[in-house]
Amino acid sequence: MHIEDVTLRHKDLLIGRLKESRALLSEYSFPNLYLFRKAHHYQVLKDHQEIFIAGKTYDGRSFIMPTGDIRVLNVEYLLKTAAGYDFIFPIAEEWLGMFEEKRFAKEFSEGDSDYIYKTDKISTYKGPKLHGKKNLLNQFLSLYTPQAFPLTQERMDDARDILEAWQQDVGEQKEQTDYYPCREAFELYDALVLCGGIYYVDNEPAGFIIGEEIDATMFALHFAKGKRKFKGMYQYMYNHFANILPKKYEYLNFEQDLGKLALKIAKSSYHPDKVLKKYRISVLR
Repeated sequence: MHIEDVTLRHKDLLIGRLKESRALLSEYSFPNLYLFRKAHHYQVLKDHQEIFIAGKTYDGRSFIMPTGDIRVLNVEYLLKTAAGYDFIFPIAEEWLGMFEEKRFAKEFSEGDSDYIYKTDKISTYKGPKLHGKKNLLNQFLSLYTPQAFPLTQERMDDARDILEAWQQDVGEQKEQTDYYPCREAFELYDALVLCGGIYYVDNEPAGFIIGEEIDATMFALHFAKGKRKFKGMYQYMYNHFANILPKKYEYLNFEQDLGKLALKIAKSSYHPDKVLKKYRISVLR
């Protein structure tokens, strides 16, 4: 098995395979793999038959990840490839059937799970569960006159200004947040085929969203950053972005909470329509 670190050279090799896997999990995205390659120590494993990604989870466990639909692989070949790693990950729930109960352990970490929302729900904030979000949106619009633009190269310096302010607001070390992957996303925005929006309040750069299509019906938000001083900024950005997305995107993927309580509370507060579990598959000893 040939092993090499993930680089931009692997984009053409992987981007099509990942989409054809039909896995809706946020890891099955080349921009995510590349931008978080250092955090997860991602490597590409290749032989004459298949391509895998090797990496480490946030809790320090080693894994291999298929880059296509795992159900077409021979189980014995898969086990041989996975030898020396803690588990196979992330495995979508619909793939679990290929792993016999008597041979494999199947577990998941709540912090790995992706939060999925219906786009029309975020675009309206209808219903009693989202009444608080609607109120924050209305308060924001009563206080400010926001402007929204596509995030393009001529506005990247404004996005960098927002990222710096956000990092100051969270009060953590840059290495403890996604500051560096986000900053690199600005530099490789076109090369990674990302898209997003940037928002201004009274002509001041105030927030941005960056994401990409996961499949024909789902759009993933890789980064969403806003200045804390503008109360209701996130509620406005999510609502506006959901309204301008092409109608074919029925779902928004807000990705995982990484086991961080603040992220868990924030993402849960929008009441996800689905939570996509990412299973860890290991051989029973």
